Amino acid sequence: MQSTASLPPAAPRLSRNAVIVSSVVAFHVAALWALQSGLVRKAVDIIVPVEMLSEFIEPPKPKPAPPVPPTPVKQPVVKTKAPVLPPAPQPLAIADPTPAPNAPTGVTTPQPPAPPIAAPVAVAPPAPPPAPPAPSKVELPSSDANYLNNPKPRYPAISKRLGEQGTTIYTVMIGADGLPTSATLLKSSGYDRLDQAAYTAVMSWRYVPGKRNGVPTAMAYNAPVNWVLE
Repeated sequence: MQSTASLPPAAPRLSRNAVIVSSVVAFHVAALWALQSGLVRKAVDIIVPVEMLSEFIEPPKPKPAPPVPPTPVKQPVVKTKAPVLPPAPQPLAIADPTPAPNAPTGVTTPQPPAPPIAAPVAVAPPAPPPAPPAPSKVELPSSDANYLNNPKPRYPAISKRLGEQGTTIYTVMIGADGLPTSATLLKSSGYDRLDQAAYTAVMSWRYVPGKRNGVPTAMAYNAPVNWVLE
């Protein structure tokens, strides 16, 4: 049996983390030396072992997101109609041909025929109303006919001296024979002497009587008398 005291002692093994730390420290020392020596561009050529940096700088892996549950789809609600039941059968009435013992009996008589419709009789239109009578032709009395020869009214002498003038009008009622029956003062001249002289004149004149459809008729006539000094 071989004794362990004779074996040489094993060299201590460096751990992997110690190697990474020593490499990073060496990189920083080299970078500081390059900055001090003006060799910044040469520092880019320094190659860091990919395996060392990847293990040292590798970020932690993100956790997977929880799965999103699917959105439930709403099913349309279908309304079902209640079944309609048919109506219950109704009892039918059955006619009994046997007559009742106390039913009255009678004789059915046929309805008399309708009377014939008479033909319409044409009605003659009513006769037109009679035409109204023609208006009667009226001729008023007159006092200025040439054949009457009525004298002029007598001008009162005192009225001439005083210079009285005017017009007097009398309404004279003329009979069918042309003679005056009455006279009414219609307009005064403003002087009693002239009005009185006019009344005496119109009652002494003769007139052409008024006529209605050619027949002499008593009518009223307005007789004017003008008093003018010449």
